[in-house]
Amino acid sequence: MPDACSGQRLDQVAASLFTDYSRARLQQWIKEGRLLVDGASARPRDKLFGGEELSLEAELEAQGEWQPQEIGLDLVFEDAHIMVLNKPAGLVVHPAAGNPDGTLLNGLLHHAPEVAAVPRAGIVHRLDKDTSGLMVVARTLAAQVSLVAQLKARTVSRVYEAVVNGCLTGGGTIDNFMGRHRQNRLKMAVLPEIEGRTDRKPAITHYRLIRNYRAHSHVQCKLETGRTHQIRVHMAHIGHPLVGDPLYGGRPKLPKGASPETIACLQGFERQALHAARLGLVHPESGEEMEWQVPLPADFRVLLDTLDDDLRQYPENDLDR
Repeated sequence: MPDACSGQRLDQVAASLFTDYSRARLQQWIKEGRLLVDGASARPRDKLFGGEELSLEAELEAQGEWQPQEIGLDLVFEDAHIMVLNKPAGLVVHPAAGNPDGTLLNGLLHHAPEVAAVPRAGIVHRLDKDTSGLMVVARTLAAQVSLVAQLKARTVSRVYEAVVNGCLTGGGTIDNFMGRHRQNRLKMAVLPEIEGRTDRKPAITHYRLIRNYRAHSHVQCKLETGRTHQIRVHMAHIGHPLVGDPLYGGRPKLPKGASPETIACLQGFERQALHAARLGLVHPESGEEMEWQVPLPADFRVLLDTLDDDLRQYPENDLDR
């Protein structure tokens, strides 16, 4: 162990030396006697003097009892370290109550069995079931540690496209705190900041107007943080919930005098109109800045085409602002 580490806790030193593993994992190995100091067990909080020999004897184990399943994955990029995929709407990311299998995680285990040894099979961020678009998955522990650190540092670029109810006059930034809804535990909500409360976290979304329609807007949203349902909650908070959002959207907004085709399209759009269109990050191994972009899915494109057709039937001054 370098003398410069003298006086530091064992778990701190281990995290600086064994950078492929998270501090939490190293702490667990210390407690289990798999990470030794001069051949002897120690505690994570024990201080080191410098010059000690740290030895790690641990094998990576499967992180869950999930089963591999062959599920078609739309892979945009993959190498030995990461996978970037275009998730379709309707695919659940992680097994949970009500969705024990048939998830993206099951498909990852089939496509890349080595991710069984990575926490959550390499999934470092999620998309809601009915949100489509880009996700990155770690293929190794080292990649997982790097990606988690990038997400925590807010350096991962995540840009979404959405269709919202009502006509925006421009873009802006929504900066507040979010936490679990007080009455409906299935929902998230904007909450006041209260010093010392850990049940609410900062949430920042930047949004930009792409185009207005008669009673809707096509917008781009860029996440600075990544809270559960963040874009859905934030746009509803400013009075512009996403089209088709069953949890935050309420009844569909219909343009005045809309055709039966437009009404059918809006009422029949049964998922939130949200698509993760662009993703940028630093490659965990090479350090190269990388970015990917995927086109809008077919149902999203049909929605925009329908709103385009509706707008062409009416003069511009009929926009509902």
